[in-house]
Order: sequence, then structure tokens, then C-alpha cells
Amino acid sequence: MDHQPKFFENLSGAGKAIGVLTSGGDAQGMNAAVRAVVRMGIYVNAKVYFIYEGYQGMVDGGDNIVEVSWESVSSILQVGGTVIGSARCKPFRTREGRLQAAFNLVQRGITNLCVIGGDGSLTGANLFREEWSGLLEELAQKGKIDAEAVKKYAYLNIVGMVGSIDNDFCGTDMTIGTDSALHRIIEVVDAIMTTAQSHQRTFVLEVMGRHCGYLALVSALACGADWVFIPEYPPEEGWEDSMCTKLSENRARKKRLNIIIVAEGAIDCHNKPITSEKVKDLVVQRLGFDTRVTILGHVQRGGTPSAFDRILASRMGVEAVLALLEATPATPACVVSLSGNQAVRLPLMECVQMTQEVQKAMDEGRFLEAVKLRGRSFENNLNTYKLLSHKKPDAELPKSNFNVAVLNVGAPAAGMNAAVRAAVRVGITEGHKIFAVIDGFEGFARGKIKEISWGDVGGWTGQGGSILGTKRTLPAKYLEKIADQMRTNNINALMVIGGFEAFESCLQLYEARASFEEFRVPMCVVPATISNNVPGTDNCLGTDTALNAIVETCDRIKQSASGTKRRVFIIETMGGYCGYLANMGALAAGADAAYIFEEQFDIRELQANVEHLTEKMKTSIQRGLVLRNENCNENYTTDFIYQLYSEEGKGVFDCRKNVLGHMQQGGAPSPFDRNFGTKISAKAMQWISKKLKETYRKGKVFANTDDSVCLLGIRRRNLVFQPVAELKSETDFVHRIPKEQWWLKLRPLMKILAKYKTSYDVSDSGQLEHVAMLPKEAETGAI
Repeated sequence: MDHQPKFFENLSGAGKAIGVLTSGGDAQGMNAAVRAVVRMGIYVNAKVYFIYEGYQGMVDGGDNIVEVSWESVSSILQVGGTVIGSARCKPFRTREGRLQAAFNLVQRGITNLCVIGGDGSLTGANLFREEWSGLLEELAQKGKIDAEAVKKYAYLNIVGMVGSIDNDFCGTDMTIGTDSALHRIIEVVDAIMTTAQSHQRTFVLEVMGRHCGYLALVSALACGADWVFIPEYPPEEGWEDSMCTKLSENRARKKRLNIIIVAEGAIDCHNKPITSEKVKDLVVQRLGFDTRVTILGHVQRGGTPSAFDRILASRMGVEAVLALLEATPATPACVVSLSGNQAVRLPLMECVQMTQEVQKAMDEGRFLEAVKLRGRSFENNLNTYKLLSHKKPDAELPKSNFNVAVLNVGAPAAGMNAAVRAAVRVGITEGHKIFAVIDGFEGFARGKIKEISWGDVGGWTGQGGSILGTKRTLPAKYLEKIADQMRTNNINALMVIGGFEAFESCLQLYEARASFEEFRVPMCVVPATISNNVPGTDNCLGTDTALNAIVETCDRIKQSASGTKRRVFIIETMGGYCGYLANMGALAAGADAAYIFEEQFDIRELQANVEHLTEKMKTSIQRGLVLRNENCNENYTTDFIYQLYSEEGKGVFDCRKNVLGHMQQGGAPSPFDRNFGTKISAKAMQWISKKLKETYRKGKVFANTDDSVCLLGIRRRNLVFQPVAELKSETDFVHRIPKEQWWLKLRPLMKILAKYKTSYDVSDSGQLEHVAMLPKEAETGAI
């Protein structure tokens, strides 16, 4: 829809006071949300108050409610938990307690609350809001406040952000803390896998999730666990036999370890608990396997927040302040959340009611309904897990007589192996023979092609890099040889997993169809590159892992700078001409500036940044962090910027530089990339199967239309297959980037949080949506 951009400069917070509190269980990323609320609030000239210890602090008042400054939230972005404390609060559940809380807020003129917590905390906030005018009248009757105050502070506005590691809140793709909790779980699983492998052991892992199986399900998907128990989907009657059969089959296939994941709230179909001890005893008694239990407990809540959680929480915090500024007495209390990569506002009580519906469905044994109510993403995770974890006997598999080749192209990206594994297993389930091509199109031309089986890809999800091997070589110079190999091996479809080269390769094969009929087969590109520079998708496989590597390094560098004081670090990131890593890395690491190719800059801007840092050194925050994309400007190199800053900052700060290099490409894939790779690759293979059936005529596959060579990408909230021929017009081939990039609209966010005056287009926000109306395919944010 075409609309005039709406800029938030027109929204002023002057005369408004915002209180921010964290309540309920803590979650990593809460501090990033608190920081964003404080800085955005101050930016629009509102007063911002910390309310320490959640609702307890609101009831106790006094030093628990304190006005804060810009510097109060410095250095908390990378800290787990919540620096303002959280507590369960019995008094707030009584009207007396709420009366006292209202008095404490009115005394400070606070009529805007930003509540970061779970559904219990948010329900409490909504009740407080509904009672507000009654509470003020009662305070006036008791003579505690005057009639003027009743009139002046007549309405309480509430905006919620969901901070919960369980991801148990309906209406939001991902709650703050979920991704970080998955990081903790996967770190442990990866470590346990090496020891289990050594001893041929079975491990039963218990993860958090009393009422929600999201963490258990997604971590099972991310590590290829043999079995998973979740509250929403109890195993069928006789599960003990099926599980033991599967474990022993896996051992017979030479698999040296078994991993079973149990959510703490797991139940059987009679609503009886399934505990990790019960599962262990069963395996030992029936199979005699050496079995150990590991209960992860509060490890999952701890540690530093992931890049995803920091960006999510920062975006939500800014959106929450905008929602408070725009709220009227008629606006219902809302929660800000992410749907795909879109910030949305949803009526708080609709989300709470839907969340309670799930629990009700589970209590009443309506488990299929519970899974559906959890949302499309949860259901997709469950279906993908079922599809990939258990191989049907050969006799039960369909026979399609189609051969599908899978290959990696371009630079390695974390998650590629998870994508290959999913493609192979879904392809086999669909009845195809799957061929793995070694070393991209170069290997293809040389005939490095072999059939690959279900077992060959076991344990691949957690592996970094590209096991098949990958090359940047494009097919144009090997067209005849590749056509020969496709004819010799009777290849009926291609699945190409890779970056910009994968897109270009399929475009070249599509354009060569006139000369080579071998290329008239379905082809699908799954975008995988750390640079996030592929047209047709908002997010590429591998970017999340690279972003986490950048953020982790920036955290360490910031720590070193804090120790030495008055030091500025210039850090160079990868990405080719695409500034995604530099921009998002800067947002997640709390940098002062990020130089990118997409936003041209000159010497005046560099000068302004130096002056900005000089001012910053006069405050208590005596360190600076500047990110630079490797190709942002051919003359303003990292060395040039380093020398300029060193010269201009003489006597005020000193400089260091750091080129991060290939460490951004390596490392084990993050949970997000493992699942993203698994799910989009499974979807791509299902699309290939559909196209093969559609284009099979007279004993051969003949696909000659534009829509038979597609790229599977994420656009706003949807997964879409787009013909590569159509994407050509959206691409800048010289700089190898899409002509339009969604993340550029987050650029002002980084500047605002670093204290720069800027304009921020908020046209996308501000519409209150309804839970049922959210698109069913919202897949990006959620993994």
C-alpha cells in the first residue's frame, strides 16, 4: 500500500512520564528492552523512571521508583537477566496493593507503563489499567491526592513486551529470551554429543517448559534428537515400545549415541507426567543402554543474550515508546511483538485469552487443537521434526523414479549442512533418489556426483561450513559438461544451496535452456550466505550465526575498552557491498556508528562522528565502537578511518582497529540457522516434488516455464517461491546486492540508541492488529 511516510518527530513525549518494569521470570534480552525504552523515551523528551523489583517496587515506592538518564542504561545491552530486578508480588494481587502502587505512580506523574514480562505480569497490568480511575477516586476520597491530580492523571496507558524463555505467548513469533535459551541448550547438547559418542551412551536431556514444549521441540529439531516429549503433543499409547524400537534401530545403523529431549511439563495421553528419570529407567530396563540424565535447569535463563534477542528487544523497546506516545484513552492495552520481521501491536487481552485457550485445550485432552492454537510456526516445527527424525521402512516409501541433485555454491555459510540434511531426508521420504554434488558446479562438471542415503546425513545439523564442499565458480563456462553429467546421471531436478552465486548460477542455467534441454528441469535456490545479499529474501541462512560471532567479539572488545578508558575501536565486518552485518551488528553490540555502502557518507559525517565521540568521552561512558563494512567506500578504508580518528581524537581518546575476517564464516551454526535451514530446505524439496509431478510427461520431465526455476525467500511475513527471471530486475549485479533492502529502515534505530538526532519512518507501525488476523505463514522471526 502506498502511503506518505509518517515520521515520529511529530510525536513528542514532553510532559509525559514513562515507568519501565520487568516482572515474572527473567529472560535474556530484558536489559536490551529496558535500554531501548529509556533511550527512546529520553530522545522524545519524556521522563523515564525505573521501577525496581517489578510490581513489588511499584507497591513499595520510595527508592524503588527512580528517574533515570541516558547513561543509566550504558553497558547493560550484553548483560543477561534484568538489571532492574524482578520479583513475584503478592500485595499487587490485592486491591490495597494496587491502590498503593497507583499512589506511588501519581506522585511522580507516571501515567505510561512499559511492562516486560510473561502473561501473568501483563494480565496484572491490564487489570491495573481497568481499575485506574476507580483507584484515583478512592485515593482522592481518602485525601491522599487532590481533585486536580485525578483529572490530570485520569488515564493509564500500558504497553507490554513479552519476556519469557518458553515462547509460550500467543500472537508473538518469538518472545524475548527464547533464542538465547536455545543457544544455551544447543551449547550443552553439542558438548554432550561428543562425550556420548565416545562411550556409545544415551542421554536424556530435560529442558524448561512447564506448559509449553517450544524449547524442547526446537532444540530436538536443531540437534536431530531421536525422540522428544512435549506437553502439547503427548506420544500415542504404546510409545514405550516405539521409542525403544527406534533407539535400537539407530544403534544398529552404527549410530553411537542417542539423544532424547524431555520438556519438564511432558505428559502422556492420560495427562500423566513423563519425567526424564522415567525415560532413563525405561531405556536401561528394556535395552540395557548406558544412559545418563542431564537437567539443564536455570542454565537456560542465564548467560548473555543472543544477537537475535538484542535486536528483537531493541526494536520492541522503541516500538513500545511509540505506542505509548500514540495511545489514547480508547486504545486497549497492547503488546508489541514481531511477526516475520514486521513490528506489530496486538491487543494484550486477546493474546492472553488465546494463550489460556492453549492450556485449556491441553487440560481437556484436545491436543491437536493445542498444537494449532500455538500457531503455524509451532505446527511447522512439529511436522518437520516428525518428517526428518524417523525413516519409514523402504517398503513403505513411494517410488517416484526421479533423481534430484543437491549442491552448495558460493562461500560457506553456517546452516548449509542442516539444509542438505533436510533436503536429502525429505527427498527420500518423497520417493526420490538424491544425489550429492561435491564442490559446487566445478565438481558437477567433473562428475563428482554420488547417491546419498538417509544415514549419510546423520548428525549434520550441528556442523559448520559445508561438508559437500562449495566453490564460487559459476556454471557458464562448464555448461556442456554439466549438461552431459545431468544426462548421464539422469538428473531431473536441482536444489542449489548458496549465496549470490547460487542465484546467478540458476539464472545462467535458466537462460541456457534454449541451447540445452537438460536444464529444462525444476530448480530451486535456497539462499545461504552470511552477507544477506541475495535478492528475493529478507534473510539468508548463515547471517544469524555470523551476527552472533560479530557481537560476541564486539562484547569482548568493549570490555577491553572499558578497562583502558577513552578508547575507540574500529571494527571491519564482511558482507561484500551489503551492509547488513555492519548495521545489525552495530545495533546488537551497541555501537556508536556503522559505515555501510548503501548509505553514502563523506568527510563531514566522519568529522561529526569524531565530535560525537569526543562529547561522549566527557561522560561516564569512556569508550567507543565503530563498525565498518569491508566495501563501504573504496577510499575511506578501515586504515583511513582509523588514522583519521587517531589524529582527530588526539588527547581525548586513542584508537585501535580490528578486522574480523573469516571467523564470521566459521563456527557451529546457531539454533536459528539450524532450524531455518532445516525448514526452508524441507519446503524447497516439497516444491521440487510438486513441480516434478506437474512437468512429467511421456516418460520425461520437461519444465520450460519461468516458474520452474525459483528462489525460496522470506518476504515480510511470508515464505515465497519467486522465479529467478523476475528477480533479475530487483538486483544490482555490479555490487551483488538487492536494489531494495528492508533492514535499512532499522538504520535510524541504531543512531537513536547511540544518541544521534535522526528521522525515523514509523509508517509501518501503529496499526493495532488482531490475533486471528495475523498471516498464518509468519515464519521468519520464529524458528
